[in-house]
Amino acid sequence: MTSSPEHPTAVPYGTPDAPRIAVRGEAHLEVDPEIARIGITIGARGTDRRTALDDLTRRNATVLDLVKTYGDAVERLETGSFSIAPELTKHGRGERVRAYHGNVHITAELTDFTALGELTSRLADLDLTRVDGPWWALRPDSPAHRDARRQAVREAVQRAREYAEALGTSLAALVELADIGAEGVHPMGYDAQSRSMRHVAYAGAGGADETPPLDLEPQRQQVYAQVNARFTMVPPQL
Repeated sequence: MTSSPEHPTAVPYGTPDAPRIAVRGEAHLEVDPEIARIGITIGARGTDRRTALDDLTRRNATVLDLVKTYGDAVERLETGSFSIAPELTKHGRGERVRAYHGNVHITAELTDFTALGELTSRLADLDLTRVDGPWWALRPDSPAHRDARRQAVREAVQRAREYAEALGTSLAALVELADIGAEGVHPMGYDAQSRSMRHVAYAGAGGADETPPLDLEPQRQQVYAQVNARFTMVPPQL
């Protein structure tokens, strides 16, 4: 296949007149989390379905009202699932309903970590209430992602410049810049990993006049960015 002046054949590895340098730029930042999520499971039990449902409705309203008192500290509040099911017990030759169990699962997302510790303690003090978490995270549009990408690009340019200087020459132009895996099936341009190993759960017993707030230490977040970059350089005198 021949090339024409209008459509030159691509030369991925450069030419003696325009040699190329291919490098990878990487960045790893450790930053404070921006949000924390907790899971709240509310339980209820009754000898009949109506009693269990009424109790569950009351407890659910109590939890929602409590969480909402924290105002802007709560960025998101969602009900994930609801269930009510009979507990069967064998009686003679058959089975009968012994009781009904109900559950509601709620997810709360907070941005104020001082309020998080207080709310978690107050929720854990409620009867038949379980609290799981916290799970720390960054927002998808967090500036930390942008900072990591910029740092990765700067590292790629610096690395390419050092290679060129080792040959006694300099960079001429940028040919390509791409996230790692940008052309693949599973892009891997950058990632923010929560690495939250914390997992606390409580089953509230109630009865305490005042529950001291938990001292929760936010889990630092790991943010990564990787780019591939290709440059042309001024032909070195070898």
